[in-house]
Amino acid sequence: MLKVGQRLIPSVSGTNWTVDGMITLSMSSSGLSAQMETSPPQIYYEHSIDNPNASNESPYVEFVNGSLALFSNSTTNVSVISVPQASSVQYMKLGSDGHLRVFEWVSGWKEVADLLTGFLGDCAYPTMCGQYGICSDGQCSCPASSGGTSYFKQVDNRQPSLGCSENVPLSCGASQYQSLLELENVMYFTFTSDLDNIDASTCKETCAKNCSCKVAIFQFGLNPTSGSCYLLSEVFSLMNIDKSKIFYNSTAYLKVQNVTNGAPNTSVDNRRSNRLPVILGSSVGALFVVMFLIIVAVLFVRKRDANEAEEEYLDQVPGMPTRFMYDDLKTITDNFKKKAWRSTKVAVKRLDGFGQVKKSFLAEVETIGSIHHVNLVRLVGFCAEKSHRLLIYEYMSNGSLDRWIFHKSNESVLDWQQRKKIILDIAKGLNYLHEDCRQKILHLDIKPQNILLDGNFNAKVADFGLSKLIDRDQSQVVTTMRGTPGYLAPEWLSAAITEKVDVYSYGVVILEIVCGRKIFDRSLDEDDMNLLSLFKRKAEEERLLDIVDNYSEDMQLYGPQMVNMMRIAAWCLQADYTKRPSMSIVVKVLEGVSEVQDGLDYNFSAQPSTNRATKFGQMEVEFSATTALIPSVLSGPR
Repeated sequence: MLKVGQRLIPSVSGTNWTVDGMITLSMSSSGLSAQMETSPPQIYYEHSIDNPNASNESPYVEFVNGSLALFSNSTTNVSVISVPQASSVQYMKLGSDGHLRVFEWVSGWKEVADLLTGFLGDCAYPTMCGQYGICSDGQCSCPASSGGTSYFKQVDNRQPSLGCSENVPLSCGASQYQSLLELENVMYFTFTSDLDNIDASTCKETCAKNCSCKVAIFQFGLNPTSGSCYLLSEVFSLMNIDKSKIFYNSTAYLKVQNVTNGAPNTSVDNRRSNRLPVILGSSVGALFVVMFLIIVAVLFVRKRDANEAEEEYLDQVPGMPTRFMYDDLKTITDNFKKKAWRSTKVAVKRLDGFGQVKKSFLAEVETIGSIHHVNLVRLVGFCAEKSHRLLIYEYMSNGSLDRWIFHKSNESVLDWQQRKKIILDIAKGLNYLHEDCRQKILHLDIKPQNILLDGNFNAKVADFGLSKLIDRDQSQVVTTMRGTPGYLAPEWLSAAITEKVDVYSYGVVILEIVCGRKIFDRSLDEDDMNLLSLFKRKAEEERLLDIVDNYSEDMQLYGPQMVNMMRIAAWCLQADYTKRPSMSIVVKVLEGVSEVQDGLDYNFSAQPSTNRATKFGQMEVEFSATTALIPSVLSGPR
């Protein structure tokens, strides 16, 4: 048990650069934190308590029942840091590298968990690359030279993780010979703003005038003239920004000494004397750049005002989830670095771009924002401010369905009962969209990648970026082609569409779940590449079990059920959409209340004849533009 005022201090080996007692794991009234004991402390991990003063008792953290549990008082467990279930004795240890690891006895002590590691990985530890070292994908290096001058060298060339040292130590008595080395796209493991709403020049100037400042970290969003500045008197491991995880900009300015034996660095002075021609040429170019930026700014303001006017109507739609301002969302998630929001894991989906991206975002918010069903992923909130478009969803711990049916690893195999349950869950979700909502909702992109699974493998329909709302008195709707090749119903090419296009896509997904393969698999023989063609051939041969995924011994026991499930898929795949069942009928069949219709046609791709076929060329172009739309970045748990 670790109580308020107590702390853990790791032992330090003789080869480790860390000062004894510099890393600590401590408990305070506001929560658990791991930090570098500088002045002020530099925190690299924090697990806070909501309303820390709500109880008269001091909080504490305890390694109990296979979990690191944080308690606000003797009876209330505030939160739990998950630890793998113990099969034998376990212990945890704070290492000299700042990691809090859990070990378990399995014919010797084996590491089973690393509790403090966040989504940025090992690079977010202050000791990863030592003082002044820069971490990138687990590799350590020193800051690059500038203008031919190298300011840093590795402490030990054979051990890059020991960090870097200054070639010329900083000296306040020779501050006139100091400069700031700029490192773009470099961030620090922690950030506590000392100055807000400033530009980079002000941040640099403040550090230059402060003798104790060794580095300034400047962070900003889209506008580089309005950011935040963090001044550090002690510098540990820095890291290069991973653009797939970090959505803000960060620049580090390292203070370096241009002094050798008390005299200015002559190479620096020589470079200054040669700058005049460059400055004159740059000034002329800068004039044209300024004029260009003014024009761009005017166009941007006009576009922004148009965007705000179009998106304001979202606030008027009944039942909308919480709408966040971008700055508030950054604060809640600590610049999108926190894994939890209000003690609940969430997934943040970020959309970047214009045009189709905006349509996708608005469609998703308007569609799923006002509906709730156990088999639909819940939208917790959204942000639509200027160019920022973010969707906050409930977190689905088992990811998307394709991971479990297309990847043949021992860790991701579903048995028959699980597959049946998932097929039924999807059907219930689609039935709700088609028949139980105020407006009929066509999803238009049903595929395994858009089916998410929670911790108990309950399936939920997700990603409504291509969905279409139609009134209940409308039986059909004409729209541009949208969706994913292989899952598109044949009527997309020549006729108005109905909710039966979702039924067709659902039929494809049933086959993929039962057979454990993709609709198109180019690794197979040419005759077997297309699952629908193979399905037709095996149905004619009355050998449907030949294409069932051999995922368990269930085939002998459940063979008839598998064949019947494939007949349900065939019913959903009828080329004539009027012969496909509604999703409510599909649910009844799956629950054993009804039976599959006889006389099924296995020629699933037959095209209905219509005089509208001449529009195929135009629709194909629009479809191609839609399928190229992949703007989303799903951050994972936040």
